[in-house]
Amino acid sequence: QVQLVESGGGLVQAGGSLRLSCAAPGSIFSINAMGWFRQEPGNQRDLVAAITSGERTIYRDSVKGRFTISRDNAKNTVYLQMNSLRPEDTAVYYCNADGKMLGRGYYSGRYWGQGIQVTVSS
Repeated sequence: QVQLVESGGGLVQAGGSLRLSCAAPGSIFSINAMGWFRQEPGNQRDLVAAITSGERTIYRDSVKGRFTISRDNAKNTVYLQMNSLRPEDTAVYYCNADGKMLGRGYYSGRYWGQGIQVTVSS
C-alpha cells in the first residue's frame, strides 16, 4: 500500500510563509494529478489546490494569490508554497495522489499523505 510522505508544516505568525512538500512514488507521480487538501477539527476535508501532470492548476478561492502548487518531476515531489498566511489557514494538510482534474474540480485519488499540521497565529 502506497503512502505519500509529507514535510514542511509548523507554526508561523500571520503574514508568514511555509512550504509543504509531498514525495510520491514515480510510478504515480509522473502520470496523474495531485492535490493538497486541508481539514480543521470537526470539519470536512476540503481541496486547497491541485495540479495535473501537464501543470494545469486549480485553487480554492480563499487561497488564490497566496498559495502556489507546483511539481518537480525529477524529485517526484509536489509542493504547496503558502504565503501571506492567515489564522484561518490553520489545519492539517494532506497530500493526495492519483487524482483526476476535470474543469474546475479535482477528484481525489487513492493515495494520501500522513497529514501535517499548519498553525498560523494571529
